[in-house]
Amino acid sequence: MHRIDGTLTRWQDDRGFGFIAPAQGGSEVFVHVSAFPRDGRRPRVGERLSFEVEVDERGRKRAVRVVCPERPAAPTRRTAERRPPRAGGILRKLGWLPVAIALVYGYGQYQGQGGTPSRSAAAERAAAPTPAFRCDGRTHCSQMTSCAEATYFLQNCPGTQMDGNGDGVPCEQQWCRGR
Repeated sequence: MHRIDGTLTRWQDDRGFGFIAPAQGGSEVFVHVSAFPRDGRRPRVGERLSFEVEVDERGRKRAVRVVCPERPAAPTRRTAERRPPRAGGILRKLGWLPVAIALVYGYGQYQGQGGTPSRSAAAERAAAPTPAFRCDGRTHCSQMTSCAEATYFLQNCPGTQMDGNGDGVPCEQQWCRGR
């Protein structure tokens, strides 16, 4: 393919396309915004362009690989001026790899795939207050003094007989009404 020089004669910015008039004459060539360099600048009518022509599936010509010689070249990594390193935390210095590893590990723990409990679960257990109740052999609602005590016994002590209907709420007639 060879390059053709031309001028952008019409441009519909809201629709992202326009037409180029070849410098050597002939019919205008369709051009889509995706054919332009991704330099952050919008095409403008009257702009000189260099392009190649391809034929689409319907047999229509369209401009591709458009170069805009009047635009200043976009800086590359080699030509861009060096910036002084920014001060920052450990994430800037080490990158995101440690964070990604920690997230994957934590997600595995969350899914129950890990062999050791996650730090957050261990921290929650360590930070949880010591319960005011302890399993001491009581198993019936008549032996309880509050709904909280009955709930603790039902959830933590073996052999309790405080949830007659099996809904997880103990002593509904004496202590845990309306739950």
